[in-house]
Amino acid sequence: MAQLELDCRASFGDFTLDLRQSLALRGITALFGPSGSGKSLLLRTVAGLESRASGRVAFDGEDWLGGSRARPLAAHRRGVGVVFQDARLFPHLSVAGNLLYAARRARHVRKSIAFDDVVAALDLAPLLTRQPGSLSGGEAQRAAIARTLLMRPALLLMDEPLAALDMGRKAEILAYIERLPETFGVPILYVSHSLEEVAHLAQDMMVLSQGRIVAVGSVPEIMTRLDLHPMTGRFEAGVVLDGEVVRQDRTFALSEVSVGAQILVVPAVEAEIGARVRLRLRARDIALATEKPKGLSIRNVLPGKVLEIRGEEKTAYAELLVDIGGPRLRARITRKSVHEMGLSPGARVYALVKSVTFDRRLSHRGTPCAPTGTRTRRQEEL
Repeated sequence: MAQLELDCRASFGDFTLDLRQSLALRGITALFGPSGSGKSLLLRTVAGLESRASGRVAFDGEDWLGGSRARPLAAHRRGVGVVFQDARLFPHLSVAGNLLYAARRARHVRKSIAFDDVVAALDLAPLLTRQPGSLSGGEAQRAAIARTLLMRPALLLMDEPLAALDMGRKAEILAYIERLPETFGVPILYVSHSLEEVAHLAQDMMVLSQGRIVAVGSVPEIMTRLDLHPMTGRFEAGVVLDGEVVRQDRTFALSEVSVGAQILVVPAVEAEIGARVRLRLRARDIALATEKPKGLSIRNVLPGKVLEIRGEEKTAYAELLVDIGGPRLRARITRKSVHEMGLSPGARVYALVKSVTFDRRLSHRGTPCAPTGTRTRRQEEL
């Protein structure tokens, strides 16, 4: 597992980035935070593209900035590949020409990433003879990712690579990005201010605010923290749960997924029994009851205990953290409901899960599997 050591500072006008953190990079690590929090500035510092940076940056024991170095290691010598928001393909070369250019430049790099493997992983064979100007935004970004991979990087940096794409093309590209670390053995540092992207892609995340680190940990752990509400926002706030498919109901096209001590019923997942999957449950899709309800169309009614309540004094709402037997859910209900139901930490409740998003399949190591044709789906009123 690669190790990134950060003890660095960089200033831009009135803004100062000041970070101290050791990151174990497994799979995809998200740098998350609102616009202007310092995510892109940190990425530029790691890549060696920020002349104002000082302090120390080291990757797998090699100093890139500071430490044993009197001068920063040049960007082209760091073994870092960067994918930006725009594809930046050479317009005078075909897609194949862009990829071969990168492969030729990296021919002396020991790390082996083969041209044909990259083309297959990003489904580029039909595009190789095309010119960049004829590509859609999603196609161009896939080609840009492939070109960066063929530079054979030790670390791949992605700076909001989906920001310029519409929702349909974003969903398409996510399926390719999520399996790159396992396919090519390259960890990814992924900048985003989209909680949906982070929940879908990342194993770990570092949350930034105003140039400082406010949280570091696994995605499931960070997304249960109610104190991070100002950074995670209201609409997309929720939790991610990794579970195992334990039953397929072919008659009604449903799957049962074991999550801790609970069984969640979701629309049919195209996966074998025992397959690992990731689910996302938004706080706004969880209702609470103090008694087990009857006669509901909602299929997932889970007993639990309230762990934490955070009221929002300037709104009508409160967020609650509920333990459902190991896994934890977030529920967003009105403060008046909290009052009238007499809820407090320790209260026994039933969580009514109105909707579940199936994000992806996982390998037994918790990383994405190769795609099976299953796409992200919403479970409505189950």
